[in-house]
Amino acid sequence: MGLILRLLVAAGLAADAVVHWRFAPQMAFVQGGSIHGDVLFRVQAGVAAVAAVIILTYAARWSYAVAFLVAGSAVGALLLYYYVDVGALGPLPDMHEPVWYTEKTISLAGEGTAAVAAVAGFCTVKRRRPDDDEFAPEREHARGF
Repeated sequence: MGLILRLLVAAGLAADAVVHWRFAPQMAFVQGGSIHGDVLFRVQAGVAAVAAVIILTYAARWSYAVAFLVAGSAVGALLLYYYVDVGALGPLPDMHEPVWYTEKTISLAGEGTAAVAAVAGFCTVKRRRPDDDEFAPEREHARGF
């Protein structure tokens, strides 16, 4: 089950990364803010890709938490900027886009799947305690227990 969750998270984050990378050049013309839209999209693509590699490498609570933060924030941003015209927020440009298209659906499905699978993985992965390692039985035997 853990491997399936990790693959779901990684696949969702990969879909997010690909869509953001492909649309980055088109976001260069977004008005407002000191961070350009293309830079914002490239950073999101990079962060999603790194989070996908992390979740494939480490099956730990912290890696699921990182994956959830990346995917969940992307879902939140996508839905916020679709439904609400908040304008430029500090250094962020005005990303309001009330149109829906296939790539946005792919991105939302990937991010949503990654977020839900990351929560499931976070809740199901066993917490490691300092005494929970492969050498614990040998230490107990050495202590005479």
